[in-house]
Amino acid sequence: MLSSSKHAADELPLLDLSDASKAVQKKEVSPVELTRACLDRIERLNPKLNAFITITGDAALEDARKAEAEIARGEWKGPLHGIPLAVKDLVETAGVKTTAATAVLKDNVPTGDAEVIRRLKSAGAILLGKLNLHEFAYGGSGIIGHFGPARNPWNTAHVTGGSSSGSAAAVAACLCFGAIGTDTAGSIRLPAACCGITGLKPTYGLVSARGVIPLSWSLDHVGPMGRTAADAALILQAIAAYDPQDVGSQKFPPVYYPSAIEESTAALRLGVARDYWHEVDGEIKSAVDSAVTALAKITAGVQEVELSTDTDRTLVRCEAYAYHQKYLPQEEKDYDPETLRRVRSGADVTAPQYIQARRELLRQRRQILQMLERIDLIFTPTTPLLAPTFSELQSAPDQLRNKEMVMLRNTRPFNVYGLPSISLNCGFSKSGLPIGLQIIGAPGAEGSVLALAHAYQKQTDWHKQKPLVE
Repeated sequence: MLSSSKHAADELPLLDLSDASKAVQKKEVSPVELTRACLDRIERLNPKLNAFITITGDAALEDARKAEAEIARGEWKGPLHGIPLAVKDLVETAGVKTTAATAVLKDNVPTGDAEVIRRLKSAGAILLGKLNLHEFAYGGSGIIGHFGPARNPWNTAHVTGGSSSGSAAAVAACLCFGAIGTDTAGSIRLPAACCGITGLKPTYGLVSARGVIPLSWSLDHVGPMGRTAADAALILQAIAAYDPQDVGSQKFPPVYYPSAIEESTAALRLGVARDYWHEVDGEIKSAVDSAVTALAKITAGVQEVELSTDTDRTLVRCEAYAYHQKYLPQEEKDYDPETLRRVRSGADVTAPQYIQARRELLRQRRQILQMLERIDLIFTPTTPLLAPTFSELQSAPDQLRNKEMVMLRNTRPFNVYGLPSISLNCGFSKSGLPIGLQIIGAPGAEGSVLALAHAYQKQTDWHKQKPLVE
């Protein structure tokens, strides 16, 4: 394959996944060229951003050469074939370290792939490496981890949000064309908002979590992070499938997401949950209000809905504590003290409390369906706060958890409900930090969620702006 003159090597990583995919399919550019360009950019920028924990450059180039040969023979596997992606270092990869950003697992090399990795490989994707995160995914700031924190490409003095911190930083800085994140309380959407990208938490059970180190089995979701809704749709298409070996996996009617995003939004009924605007930063409020006004014009209109931001944390505390019993007490010294404190906070949850919390979760997941008979999509600001600085969070470590709770306030309820939720960029603060809009749909309604996000991105250019990390 020969690259077209319109695709200069140093500009290749700046392409959206959708455009890179078309260029590969048309043989204007090769998977090897894309992979080398990304690896060169990683080598240059990762020391500043710390987005990657492990870079698998040799393996990526080998897979890229294989993909190039397959495509040359006419054996194109689909839109992800030959496209360099990266995955959160919570997702097990055969023969490649999976650390969860903790010293507890610093030498952990799985023997098998997580189901999501198996599906990406089947789609022909090239895996560049493993991305940084908040230790064991137990935090929304991204500042705690054995390998140091990832830094926000828009301003490296600021956090990325967590826990999928490296995933958001890598996608925003164009180190890869997309990434896999996980989300238990907002860990895809919060970093997406802080770093100005598009991050989708799918419906609970749509994407297999088998082979992903858990935080809370009842609330964990695996999903795509990209620069656009169209990119997220391409990744979701590859990873969304029923997995009979995953007890949380659910069957949904098949949807072809890259087509679903082009569906008309004219009949969609929108709901605004005003509780989620309470004590929101003024610049965020203004940007999200403007986005809602714009989207009201291309849908069936907006109505206010009542939806509380209050959530109970019994399940996540108890389930995290239960999972970590395999490492405690013998590995206690290898945990960050704050992570250990969070893990141990589940020790006092009784069996009746856990059972009641689990029953309440199931009740809430049914109850929300009544509201979703009247409206199709719900809007909120993704997070009430702009991305804080490292110094702001580190100067008051005793307040870190409280700050994270505020940052995750608007995303956490939709893990409880198990609803598909996307965050996309809808503006910037005066200081140049991205602002996120959250769109939520009914179970299995990823097509509608992505369609409205895509329609908004066709009208605006917030998603086209890229940070100057050089």
